Amino acid sequence: MWDVDCTLLRGGGLAGRAWKAAFTEITGLEWLADPVFGGRTDMDICAEVFAAHGVTDCTPERFFTRYIEHVTKNRHEFGQYGALMPGVRAVLSRLGDNPNVVQTLVTGNVPEVALAKVAAFDLTDVFDAEVGGYGTDDAVRATLVRRSLERAEAKYGERFAPVVVGDTVHDVTAALANDAYAVGVATGSTKMADLVLAGAHAVLPDLSDVEATVRILTL
Repeated sequence: MWDVDCTLLRGGGLAGRAWKAAFTEITGLEWLADPVFGGRTDMDICAEVFAAHGVTDCTPERFFTRYIEHVTKNRHEFGQYGALMPGVRAVLSRLGDNPNVVQTLVTGNVPEVALAKVAAFDLTDVFDAEVGGYGTDDAVRATLVRRSLERAEAKYGERFAPVVVGDTVHDVTAALANDAYAVGVATGSTKMADLVLAGAHAVLPDLSDVEATVRILTL
C-alpha cells in the first residue's frame, strides 16, 4: 500500500494550486491560509478549509468536482514540474515481478488525482488502483488502509499481509491501527527519528537502495 506524495513522487505544486483555484471559484472567497497537507486525507483537509473560511453552504463533493477539473486540465504539470523520488521506479518494477505481491495506492488524494499523478510518470499499470484506499473514503487515514485491505481480499479471494509505505507519522499510525507492517520513508518533511518514534517497523532514508528496500518490503 503506497502513499503517493513525497513517498512515490513530488507533484510540483499542481494539487495545491488547484485546491486554491477551485475553492475560490466555488465559494467566491479569497484563500486565507494553507493547511498542512502532508499525510492527511482530502476529506479531512476539506473540512478544515471550510471551517477556517466560515463556509457552510458547500459540500466536499461539489468542491472535489471542481478541484478534479483543475487537476485534469493541467495534469501535464505533474510531469513537467514534479519528479519521482529516488529508487521508486526500480523498486516498483522489482516488486511487480513478484507474483505474490499486489501493489496499490493508499493515499489521502481523491482517486482521480492520485491516478493522474502516477500516470504522469507512466506508473498506471504498476498498481491495482481498484483495491486502493483514497481520500474520499473517509477523513481518517486508518480507514483508508482498512478499506484497501477489504477490497483486495474481496477481489482476490485470499488473505493479505498488508505493508504500508509512507513518509509521515500519519501513514505509520494508520498502518499500526490495522496491524499492517509500517515502513517509513524520510523523503518528505518528517525525520527518520520521528518515524521511528511513531512506531514504524522499518525506516529508510529513501528507496535508492533497491535491494535493501525490496528485502524489507517482502519480509
